[in-house]
This record gives sequence, structure tokens and C-alpha cells, in this order.
Amino acid sequence: MVLLELPSAGKLIDHLIANRITEVNKDPHSTQSDRPFFIADTGPALKLYNRWRRALPNIAPFYAVKCNSDVRFLRFLADLGLGFDCASQTEIELVLSLGVDPSRIIFAHPCKSISAIRVAAARGISLTTFDNIDELDKMKAHAPNMHLLLRIYAQDDTAAAQLGNKFGAPLASAEPLLQRAKELGLCVRGVSFHVGSGARNPAAFTTAVHQARHVFDLATHLGLPSMDILDVGGGFQDTNFEEMAGPLARAIDGAFPDLSAVRVIAEPGRYFARTLYTMACKVISRRRQLQPLLDEFQAYPSITPDMLYLNDGVYGSFMLVLLENEVFVPDLAPVRGDDNGKMEQRATGPHPYSIWGPTCDGIDCVAKEVVMEGEVKVGDWLVFREMGAYSVVSATQFNGFSNDYEVIYASDYLASVGGLGMTAAADAPGKVWKYLEWFLPGPIRGLWKQKS
Repeated sequence: MVLLELPSAGKLIDHLIANRITEVNKDPHSTQSDRPFFIADTGPALKLYNRWRRALPNIAPFYAVKCNSDVRFLRFLADLGLGFDCASQTEIELVLSLGVDPSRIIFAHPCKSISAIRVAAARGISLTTFDNIDELDKMKAHAPNMHLLLRIYAQDDTAAAQLGNKFGAPLASAEPLLQRAKELGLCVRGVSFHVGSGARNPAAFTTAVHQARHVFDLATHLGLPSMDILDVGGGFQDTNFEEMAGPLARAIDGAFPDLSAVRVIAEPGRYFARTLYTMACKVISRRRQLQPLLDEFQAYPSITPDMLYLNDGVYGSFMLVLLENEVFVPDLAPVRGDDNGKMEQRATGPHPYSIWGPTCDGIDCVAKEVVMEGEVKVGDWLVFREMGAYSVVSATQFNGFSNDYEVIYASDYLASVGGLGMTAAADAPGKVWKYLEWFLPGPIRGLWKQKS
């Protein structure tokens, strides 16, 4: 089923950012005025869910909680019917606290602590992964009734984050691992793999699916019960989703022609989370690259970009700069005038800048060079879009900077202006239009206002 979508809420997000900046600027010297913040919007995730259902209708998504564990986002995904890929005891407890049935959770970590195994089993989690002999011995001793997926090696060498160097049994190890599971009386239900986070090469999926088919056949040959679960892992991105999903679906159709006998699941993370957050960061300092004077009136222009220092950096929500060489390109939040409406003068035209975080570490560089459309000054705010994946969850408190971010939810604004979920006010229809007008093209919005 494809669910109804609202139009893009981009203008609403910009409106909420402007509102928040106006609010904190009422007390411009407070600590709160120097804190970054996020705007959260689940609307794009609904569109992504519909894209998934169209491209991969036979694969059930289990959202990778580690990507973004925002509780309200998890509840939204749970309401859509997604399952959850949890990799720790804390993630399991979080998802269960939302009322999600344990059958909708896979403990997708092949190398778990004994305490985590015991807690998962006690909480009713029935499915987990393994890729080594010792894990099988632990499962026999502490959770013998849990069902298992053998995680095999898979690798997309072009992925943003490669996982094959840490997890996944080589194909040659499959037979002894299955033999050991049989000896221990453990139930191996199927195969899992993960080609790498942020995958780009569809051939990696195709290869892994065919290798999984080999393991299914090997299990039958060894006298194990027929396998019936295939977990194709993560690696999905919204930017190349159909390009990756098409070859994957065709590979599964070819290797597993009878899908009534095999349940196929996946573990998407950034695919759903990336568009959730938009981040606003304040420029707390600026260093201009001044050069010796050509004459007493004109400074020699520097070939080195001026430097902007923000209130967040790579030790905060920009950790992907270090982990995946992510390139972040911001927009300048609209600059408003003073109380009298007077605009501060600033230079126009392209301005190159390097962007830095607030810590005292020299690697805390968000962007080596970006070109802004005009001059950026101290006190301005930069807006970074698509910041939902591996941002807040990766933030540290290095150098004493907080990793506790304010998140403003677009849905709360909709509820407040429309009276949704409350006793409707007399002017509720007008308030709803106050929200909906953000989705209208400028000329149409103008006509509506004239009419009203």
C-alpha cells in the first residue's frame, strides 16, 4: 500500500529555522543563543517508504536504529509497520519501550556480549546473527532457543563505510559453521550479509545474493532444516536507491524464485534517516586572511579562503567528515534587519570560506572550502540539510562541548497552527492555511491572500 504524502515542506522548515533564530536573538548573549539546533520532519521518510514499497515490495525493511535513534522518529516508523535492526541491549530496550513487539526486532550483531544475549532472550527477541564458532557456543549456553542467521562476508569496495573487514564469515567457513550449529542443536534459519553503508555498486548485492543461495543449498546438503530467511542488510541511500534496488530485486528473483518459501528482510538506516533533520549552526567567529597592503587603502586579496568557526563540528554532528569523507555544503539563513528594519551592510558576490568546528583540535574542519553567495559574518546562521544520518548519535562531548541538541518537530508546528489533536478554535481553517500556504507557488499564494 502506498500512503498519501504531503508536498515538500522545505519552505516550512526554513520558516521554523527563521522563527527559532528570531527567538534566540531576543537574548543574544545567552548560552542558548550559541547552541546549534535541528528541525525534524518525518514527511520525507513517508515518501521514502512509498519508494521502497514500489521498488522492493517483497523485502521488509528493518530500520537500523544506530543511524538515528530519535524516539519520535522510531515511533513514526513503527506506525508505518517497519521492523527494527538493533545492535545493542540499549537499542533493544528503546524499541521495546515504544510498544514494538519483539518479533519485529532482529538483534543484528554477530559478536555480542553474553549479558546482551541473555537480556535479548529474556525480552523475547527471537532472531540474531553470528559469523564465528565462539558465538555459536555462547548462543548454546545462554540462548539456545534463539533462531540464527549466518552472516557471510560481503563487500562493496566503493561503499562510504565498509564492514567486511570486521564482520562476515568467508564462504569457505560456512560449512564448518553450519556443522557446528547442527552439533549444538541450534536453529539456523537463514543467511544475512551487509555490503557496506552507503553502497554504490549494485554488483555487490548481486554477488552476495548468489553466495547466500549457495549457503541455503549447503544447509540442505548437510541435513539442516530448510532455511527460510534472507537478510540483505543495509547500504541503501535515497540518492541512488532505484539504481541499487533494481539489480537486487532481480538477483533475488533469480536465486530464490519461490518467495513464498523465503522471507526477505533488509536493514536500511540512512535511507530513511538522512532527510529527517535540518541543522542550523551559528557562526561564532571569523578569521579573515589579511595580507600586506598594496597601498594604504587596499588590502591584497588572499588566495586562502577566510575561516568561519561554528558552534558544532566533527566532534559533534559532523562526524561523517572523519568517518566517510562526507562533504557538507551549507546555505546562509536569511539575514534579517535590526529592530528598525535596517540591514547590515555586507559584501556581495561569491565568497570562499573554510568551515571549522568549535574545539581546539586542528582536525575539527567541517569543510575545507565552500563558496557562499555573499559575505558571512559573525552571528549569522548556516543551514545544513539532510543531517539525519549518523549525526547526533555520533556526537561527543570532547573539549566540554555539549552533545545535547534541541530538536524542533515540524509536526508540532502543524498541530499548533491547525489545532490538530486539540479542540478546534474558531479560526482553525485559517490556521491550517497558514501552514498549507508554504507549499503553494508564489503567484498562487498571492492570489489566495487577495481572495482571503
